[in-house]
Amino acid sequence: MGETSPSGSARLLRLGRALEWITLLWNVVAVVVLAALAVTASSVALAGFGLDSLIEIGASAVVLWELSGSGARRQRLALRLIGAAFVALAAYLLVQSTVALATGHRADDSAGGIVWTGVTAVVMFSLAAGKRRVGQALGNAVLETEGRVTFIDGILATAVLIGIAVNAAFGWWWADALAGYVIVVYAIREAVHIFREDRAAVTG
Repeated sequence: MGETSPSGSARLLRLGRALEWITLLWNVVAVVVLAALAVTASSVALAGFGLDSLIEIGASAVVLWELSGSGARRQRLALRLIGAAFVALAAYLLVQSTVALATGHRADDSAGGIVWTGVTAVVMFSLAAGKRRVGQALGNAVLETEGRVTFIDGILATAVLIGIAVNAAFGWWWADALAGYVIVVYAIREAVHIFREDRAAVTG
């Protein structure tokens, strides 16, 4: 692949920022919507997905900050902040999902949750694909990593959607907590991947 021209790099940089702003604004709305849906349905999975949206807001803010000025030190700090947020999300949801299963907590049906998570999955997968392409073209590890965060957000939306739909269709109350565990697994996996990349960058 040939080198990108200065004008091409500037255009890609603008596109990368636009993708992050769209992600950030979408998740600002998502936090409000999911908070209301989680309270209404008493759903651990929806609450966890709302927290994931908060992390995505933070991740987008970190990437926008990083894109405003390059540098290895700034990139490493940005990656560490994203990784730490995933660790916090995993810890919280691990406790909440375990308590929900232990106490037999039953989430109510949530038609709104089904619609929102379905639409969110489509939007996040589309944004993730765009970030991956732009990040690779720019050679920007932070944008590529945040693209994986957005892709995982799409996977989580799908997992929560399945959990809510299964609970509504068959009354499988434990599906809500299991969807929370899915988020835990992916959050830990992504945090480990980020910290390994950071360690390799330091020792390489």
